[in-house]
Amino acid sequence: MAETRLIQSRYRLLDLIGRGGMGEVWRARDEALGRQVAVKCLKPMSPEHDQDFNRIVRERFRREARVAAALQHRGVTVVHDFGEYEGVLYLVMELLDGRNLSQLLEDNAQHPLPVDDIVDIAEQVADALGYTHQQGIIHRDLKPANIMRLSDGTVKICDFGIARLGHDIPVTSRLTGVGVAMGTPHYMSPEQISGGQVDHRSDLYSLGCVLYEIATGAPPFDLDDAWGILVGHRDTPPEPLRSHRAELPGFFDRVVLELLAKTPDERPADADDLRRRISVGRTGEQLRPEPTGLVPLAPPVPVVLPGRTPGTGPRLPGWAQRMTSGHKATGGARLPLAPPDHSAGLTGAWTTGAASPPAGTVRPTPAPELLAVLAGRHSAGLNLGRLGHWEEAGEVHRSVAAEREQALGPDHPDTLSSRYEVGFTLSRTGRAADALKEFARVTEGRERVLGPDHADTLAARQEMAYVLGRLGRHFEAHQLYAAVLASRERSMGPDHPDTLRCRHNLAFNLSRLGRLEDSYRIARDVAEARARLLGAAHPDTLVTRYEVGYTLGRLGRWAEALHTYRDVVGARTQTLGPDHPDTLATRYEVGISLGRLGRSAEALELYRALVADRTRVNGPDDPETLRARHGLGVNLGRLARWDEALTEAREVCATRERTLGADHPDTLVSRREVAVALGWLGRWADALTVYRQVAEARTRLLGADHPDTLAGRNDEAHCLEQLGRGPEAVELYREVAALRQQRGVPPH
Repeated sequence: MAETRLIQSRYRLLDLIGRGGMGEVWRARDEALGRQVAVKCLKPMSPEHDQDFNRIVRERFRREARVAAALQHRGVTVVHDFGEYEGVLYLVMELLDGRNLSQLLEDNAQHPLPVDDIVDIAEQVADALGYTHQQGIIHRDLKPANIMRLSDGTVKICDFGIARLGHDIPVTSRLTGVGVAMGTPHYMSPEQISGGQVDHRSDLYSLGCVLYEIATGAPPFDLDDAWGILVGHRDTPPEPLRSHRAELPGFFDRVVLELLAKTPDERPADADDLRRRISVGRTGEQLRPEPTGLVPLAPPVPVVLPGRTPGTGPRLPGWAQRMTSGHKATGGARLPLAPPDHSAGLTGAWTTGAASPPAGTVRPTPAPELLAVLAGRHSAGLNLGRLGHWEEAGEVHRSVAAEREQALGPDHPDTLSSRYEVGFTLSRTGRAADALKEFARVTEGRERVLGPDHADTLAARQEMAYVLGRLGRHFEAHQLYAAVLASRERSMGPDHPDTLRCRHNLAFNLSRLGRLEDSYRIARDVAEARARLLGAAHPDTLVTRYEVGYTLGRLGRWAEALHTYRDVVGARTQTLGPDHPDTLATRYEVGISLGRLGRSAEALELYRALVADRTRVNGPDDPETLRARHGLGVNLGRLARWDEALTEAREVCATRERTLGADHPDTLVSRREVAVALGWLGRWADALTVYRQVAEARTRLLGADHPDTLAGRNDEAHCLEQLGRGPEAVELYREVAALRQQRGVPPH
């Protein structure tokens, strides 16, 4: 249309402000009332479209006009007029001064929006949906591009183009195949996908997807393949938002997970109920979960939906097969999507060979009620783990695993999922050897049932490798990581998030094997791949860049390590917040790098600030607070302020002994720092006593030939030398050299 075209002798089109697949939106002037408006014009249909198609599309446009014009609420775009002029359908709306949520994410460089804004947007959209639902109107295409944030903070829902008032317009594969998308895959509810009954709770699910995206930077199921997105909505429990962004309020995480429940009955009853939950959460009045027993708001349990017959495997409606993934709000950063996980419950009839009962007997079919109860208890165990109650989570998973084994068999995927979670809780509670046995058992079962290259099998094998590393068995861990990586690259491709996670773990383990150049090369490549695929500020990218910095330091390339750590600190501060544990941990490494570069005065100031922040966030006795205080003391010594260094080391040592135990490795490190300060102050006899205490404890705990023990014995010999006890010092040096030779370690 020409820029000066006048529609109905009233609406003068001024400039194009938006264009979509079905039409254009213009800024215009209402000549009759002298006000600025927005005019949406439906593009003329192409000749290849038949009359039936044109009729349905035009009817859809008229439906939007009728629906929107009937709505009068501050949270819904106002429609002033609609009609047809020279064959062009048009809709006249209020002109909004603001940006839609998709644009806000793009403006924010694909980073999630501020927490306060997210919660405010959620509350306003809930209020607007409450109104539209009361009018009997379901939006059915709620997505970031259809929600506007005005300059004054008001939030409005736009585009009721496929809103449902009745059943007069059929939803057919013909329509979706030619581009009239009945909903966008990233934001479609499971019942909408399966062709089931859709009511107002479908809009609530879509809103949950929108809130998930603006809070974390990506939708809950973020794949380029439309089929994978739809299966994710139907079968895969979403990851908690706080696992990607810890600063989000707990109540908000729980509310969004409730919105994303697989069945409508598990979601909030209506938008007013949702608004109430958000309002209560904002004021801090929400109920808090008890530390024991079942945890409310468990992740949704996948159910058999319409369009999927038990025992026939995944099936989606025929119209879905021709869908493209469409556009999500962001064009860049994506959160990694975990493989479909059976751990949150039973996903339908299982037909792939659970261990058979003894010959001549038939395993009774378990009651659906029992399976539902077990699925709920399993979900409760997962929630306990997310809350950090690992011991209690382990109790729940062990109980569920035993009952599932009895009901379903030891090799049923759900039994193995419970066993996997048992291993996970054992690993998180320091019982690495027991966790290794459990993961080995799960791996064997999954290989029999699912095959060696199945994602769940590989996940269990990768956890085995991780636990082997925790046990100090790094060579075995390396072999297992390498095998899992080969399988992941073969079955998933080199850039799949799980493949990259495995390569990251391999790099980490290589550094512990002393293969620093290999570790650095792999970590650098993984960091580059994650930055390309997920974004430079994505938490996974930053974890790998942190590992790059660590390896650079071990290679003695401290200037490069400092530069890397500082970049990571800046990104983590912006993405996770200044008080997030990962941000604070990186600041500690900046201090290490400064000290190694001889910039101890800068390191000292950094550690003073870090101690203050750690004390405020974690408390004075937290291990990380004490670690920062240890760094403070070390740099006091480097600046030759030995009296202050000795006082700091003694205080940290006493607190660590009280909170961690006398023989804890951190306590022994602090005790050695006390001895170092005593030596520099010329108090060699006192230093010798402390060095011997450290050497004796390490001999008892680690063995006489452990590198840390030998380092302590060398310190002891040095003290003897300073005290003029040369023959004793020489004898001790010889003992240390002999032990090093036995281990094949070159002398220092």
